[in-house]
Amino acid sequence: MVAVLTALAALGVAACGGTAPSEPAARPVTLMLNWTPNAHHVGIYAALAEGWYAEAGIDLTVVEPADAGVEQAVASGAADIGLAQAESLLPARAAGVPVVSVAAVLPVNDSALFALAADGIDRPRDLQGARYGGFGGALETEIISRLVACDGGDPAAVQQVTLGNVDYLAGMQADQFDVAWVFSGWDVLRAEQVEGVPVTQIRLADWAECLPNWYTPLVLTSQRLADTDPDLLRDVLAVTARGYDLAADDPRRAAALLEQQVPELDPALVRASVAYYAPLLTLPGRPWGEQDEATWVAFAEVLDEAGLLTEPVDATAAFTDAFLPQG
Repeated sequence: MVAVLTALAALGVAACGGTAPSEPAARPVTLMLNWTPNAHHVGIYAALAEGWYAEAGIDLTVVEPADAGVEQAVASGAADIGLAQAESLLPARAAGVPVVSVAAVLPVNDSALFALAADGIDRPRDLQGARYGGFGGALETEIISRLVACDGGDPAAVQQVTLGNVDYLAGMQADQFDVAWVFSGWDVLRAEQVEGVPVTQIRLADWAECLPNWYTPLVLTSQRLADTDPDLLRDVLAVTARGYDLAADDPRRAAALLEQQVPELDPALVRASVAYYAPLLTLPGRPWGEQDEATWVAFAEVLDEAGLLTEPVDATAAFTDAFLPQG
């Protein structure tokens, strides 16, 4: 009798499905950064540290940029999403690379030209006779030329020094060059608040009459992924937006989470930078990640006029907000 009951119980278990159903496998996603980790990436690392990607069934792997560029890596499938900037995304699209921006990390360009305070470079026309140190790209030349000319100066009087990836503050202190193009909320903060070095800066956002705003950095993906797995993109961006919302609301906690995930960063710089960016991650009354068509169109015109696009680009097709959290 016991044997019969045992057999019946076993059949009952089998009929009910046996063991509890297993959890669905996490969806792997590779995110490629635009640079080495810094405060621009705080929302991503904060969400990782809180386990929010895992909760959404996403196994996120963060990697640093490929030599060929983030756009190429994402288009080829080497990464699923990436961080880049409008000045590289638009030329990539002009060259036929099928990538699209799906969120703006910062709604207003925070980049600036900075110099040692002793050099007295306070506005674009002060660059006459100065040495600009950078990568030697055509876009850099165009940006510098537009700013200087707009302020009544002679762009031809600016000397160009090709450097590549260097410590800009150390280079200026060693008198290798006078001016560099950086982000106010990272390099300028580092000089002023961490290193205690007096510097001046020319914020590009303060010269909007000379040069329109553009999105840098931004989140991009491939057109293929946007077409074939929109639900995955929505889930990734929902978690990412949650991370950046945390940074905006509680920068101290977000900085601690970034430090936890990337311990090699300078804690003092991380805390100062995240606090700086917290109020800049969104515009008043607007959600994180939102992009503006007029911003894309105006900047595409700048690149086109400068001859930096190999083919005409439809700027309105270069971005979409369709995958951002709604409501």
